[in-house]
Amino acid sequence: MAPRRSERALDWLNFFVADVQTGFGPFIAVYLATQEWTEFQIGLALSLGTLTALVSQVPAGMVVDATPRKRLAVFAALVSLALSALVLAAWPTTLPVMASEVLHGFASCVLAPAVAAISLVLVGRAGLGERLGRNARYRALGNGLSAGLMGAVGAWVSGAAVFWLTAALTLPAMLALSRIRAGDLAPRPAATPQEEAAPDPGSLRDLLRSRGVLVFSGCCALFALSNAAMLPLAGTEVTARTGSMANLVIAACIVAPQLVVALISPWMGRLAERRGRRLVLLLGLGALPVRGLLLAVIDHPFGLVLVQALDGIGAAVFGVLLPLLAADLTRGTNRFNTCMGVFGLAAGLGATVSTTAAGFLAAEFGAGVAFTALAGAGLAALALAWGAMPETAPDAAAGPGQDARPAAQPAREPA
Repeated sequence: MAPRRSERALDWLNFFVADVQTGFGPFIAVYLATQEWTEFQIGLALSLGTLTALVSQVPAGMVVDATPRKRLAVFAALVSLALSALVLAAWPTTLPVMASEVLHGFASCVLAPAVAAISLVLVGRAGLGERLGRNARYRALGNGLSAGLMGAVGAWVSGAAVFWLTAALTLPAMLALSRIRAGDLAPRPAATPQEEAAPDPGSLRDLLRSRGVLVFSGCCALFALSNAAMLPLAGTEVTARTGSMANLVIAACIVAPQLVVALISPWMGRLAERRGRRLVLLLGLGALPVRGLLLAVIDHPFGLVLVQALDGIGAAVFGVLLPLLAADLTRGTNRFNTCMGVFGLAAGLGATVSTTAAGFLAAEFGAGVAFTALAGAGLAALALAWGAMPETAPDAAAGPGQDARPAAQPAREPA
């Protein structure tokens, strides 16, 4: 069992990392608009950040796999995020903003797998599901609280103050990181002769040939294709209907799913450990088509908030399962973070297509058709998981065609 001090430090690291990442959300577009940037210039800057994050997913995962110093990787990512925020606040001109977006995109791709790797090393394979549920709970709480705080700072102080605050929030994140003891990440005595051997580094080609990796990547892409455009499209519709009340409705639509994530994530982690990964995956994907169809027919603001709360189910499930399945599917290799990068790339591609396709369908045929199409993508993800996704839990891994080797953990950090 991991020492309590390091476990609690990891809780607060997730909380403050979520705080920091919230500062790079929609606040960038609002801030740049106040600096007399055109919509085209803002879109170009945001697209550069999105593209950087997309192409950096796999390389960043490989970087984290290659280093035994996972805490150092997290620290470097936090420093990079602080620099990115400071550049945005101090120099809101074209080249500094573009450089900030590139730095933020790559640092984010290092930060997520590095924190997941620390989680795996700290608690071990057996406790990973519940640990990931705790990570998701603290991230959700951080997201919800920081969104309100930064919104207030941006409204009552200045747009730049959001990014000064974002940079400052990396300091408590670094403090939490320092409280994770290096000794708790040191190698444990091997339980079996097989565990004494260093994990096979594996190859990227072998990883991409894995049925589980390919199927879950498809699920990630279809999930993002269905999910990414739902709230922006709903926001457009509610703005047209409610006018000045739209900001309050959208804020509620953001906070409600975070509350659901905070409530159910630990339970999802325990369920994944006790009943298997497929059941939890099907629960998360099953909420998508229901949500899309409800959004197509519900136009009352209060009803919209309730429907958006269903987004918390999918967010909780994927927050737990993405790193958990990466650990399962890289059992016996040293490709845990690379596998997370593959899943992130698939989700990024799906999200990129989602907003463009939904915008086109809404413009040509109406929002109801767009929501129905998004629900169809969610149904396709559910069908893919139901028909093709193997169970990857260790107890099931010894079945026909499955690899029953002991799970390899990321390289331990030197004490």
